[in-house]
Amino acid sequence: METEQKLSAPHGGPCRILVVEDEQLMRSIIVQLLRGEGYEVIEAHSPALALEIFDSDRYAREGIDAAIIDLNLGGGSSGLELLGRIRALDPELMGIIVTAYASVESAIEALHTGAYDYITKPFANDHLKAVVRNALKEKALFRENRFLRRELREKYRFENIIGKSDAMEQVYRVMEKVARTDSSVLVTGESGTGKELVARAIHFSSERANARFLPINCGALPENLLESELFGYKRGAFTGASQDKPGLLKAADGGTVFFDEIGEMPLTLQVKLLRALQEREAYPLGSNEPVRFDVRVICATNRDLEREVKAGRFREELLYRINVITISLPALRERRDDLPLLADYFIHKYEKAVNRAPMRFSRGAMRAMMTYPWPGNVRELENAVERAVILAETNVIHSHDLPEKVRHTPAGGLSELEGSGLTLEELEREHIKRVLVKVKGDKVKAAKALGVHLSTLYRKVQRYRLEAMTSAVGEAAPQSAMGHGR
Repeated sequence: METEQKLSAPHGGPCRILVVEDEQLMRSIIVQLLRGEGYEVIEAHSPALALEIFDSDRYAREGIDAAIIDLNLGGGSSGLELLGRIRALDPELMGIIVTAYASVESAIEALHTGAYDYITKPFANDHLKAVVRNALKEKALFRENRFLRRELREKYRFENIIGKSDAMEQVYRVMEKVARTDSSVLVTGESGTGKELVARAIHFSSERANARFLPINCGALPENLLESELFGYKRGAFTGASQDKPGLLKAADGGTVFFDEIGEMPLTLQVKLLRALQEREAYPLGSNEPVRFDVRVICATNRDLEREVKAGRFREELLYRINVITISLPALRERRDDLPLLADYFIHKYEKAVNRAPMRFSRGAMRAMMTYPWPGNVRELENAVERAVILAETNVIHSHDLPEKVRHTPAGGLSELEGSGLTLEELEREHIKRVLVKVKGDKVKAAKALGVHLSTLYRKVQRYRLEAMTSAVGEAAPQSAMGHGR
C-alpha cells in the first residue's frame, strides 16, 4: 500500500500538534495515535498548561500547527474558550474539538469560534487521523497561497515596472495615487505597452491585494459565453448548464476585475455591464435573484473610446463609469531612453530560462534596436530578445541575431552609421545633430522625430553641447509642450 507523503511544518520538522485533554487515558490514546503517524505531539491536561506551552519561547517562535481540544476540560473550563484564546495568539492554528456530549448548539459555537472540525467520542482512529491530515493539508494550502500572494505583490510592485523616462515617471505618479483608492481606472495605449502589468501593479499595491485579480479578455469570447462568464448562471439556464456557476464578478468579490480590450465588448453586453457596475449586483442567467458583489474595476483598451462613442460602437454612460482615472501608456518609440533597460532585463530573463551563460548586446545590435520603431512595443522587444538569446552562437548578441525587420531599419537613422567605429554616445550625438539640422532647430519637432520627450531632448542638447544647432523656433518650455514635467 502506498504511504501518503507527510506534510512538514514551516520550521522544517514534522507538523506539531497540541492535545489538550483532562482525562489521562483518552489523552494517552490520542497522543500515541498521532505519534504513530509521525507528528510531533505536545500534551496538556489543562487550559493553563496549554497557554503556558503557547507562550514558551520555542513554540511562540516556531508555532503549533493544530490543536485537539476536549470540549469540557473539567473544573468548569471550556475547550471553546481555550480555542478562542489560542486562535487570538495564532489565527492560523487548526483547532479540532472533541466531545462525548455533542449538541447542535456546541457544534455551531465551535465553528463560530474558528474550529476546523467537531468530533464526537467515541471516534474511530482512522476518522481522527483523516480529520487531522485534512486540517494540516488545508493549512499548508493556506500557507502556500499566502506565500504566492506575497510573491505576486513583490513581482508587481511599481518599482519592478521598468522605465526611468519622463513619460513613465508620470505614469508611476498616477498609479501610486490611484492604488490608494477604489476608483475605476482606464488604461490606454497601443498593444504591447504593458496595460495588464499596470493593472496588476495597481491591484497588488491596493488594499484589495489579498483578494483576487481576475483578468477578462473581452475580445476573446463570443457574446453569449462572455455574458455567462461575467454574470454566472443557474442550473438548466441553457443546454449544458448542469450546475450553478458563479460569475467572474462574484468570484472576484473583494478584489479587482480587469476588463482587457473593453472596446471590443458587444453593445448589448455593455448595457448589462453598466447596470451591474452601477447597482453592484448581477443577475445570473436563468435567475430572477440578483447576486451582490464588491469589486474594483480596471479596464484597458487600444482604441479611442471617445471616437467609438461618436461612431455608436461604445456606450457613453459606460465610458463615464469606467473612466474616472485615465492612465495613458506611451509607446516604446516615445520612451527610447527605456529601451536599453528593457533589453537588459529581457536578456537576463531569457538567458536564465534557457540556461545560458551571461550574455550582452553588441554595439551594432543595440544601435539596430534603438533605431527600429517597435510597432509591437515592449511585447515585440521581448520576443526579439528571446529569439536572439536562443539563436545567438556566442554570449554576445549581434545585429544578425535579431529579426530581419529590426536589423534592416530604413535609412535615415543610426543604422547608416554602423561600422563607423563611433561609441554609442557619439552615435547618439550625431543622430540628434542631424535631426536638429533637418528640422531647422525646432526642438518640439526634433523631440517628436527622435521619439523622446522635450525635456529629455533639452538635457541631451546641453549634454552634447548642441545649443548652436537650435534656433528660437522650438524654444517653448518643456513643461508646456509636454503637458507635464518632472
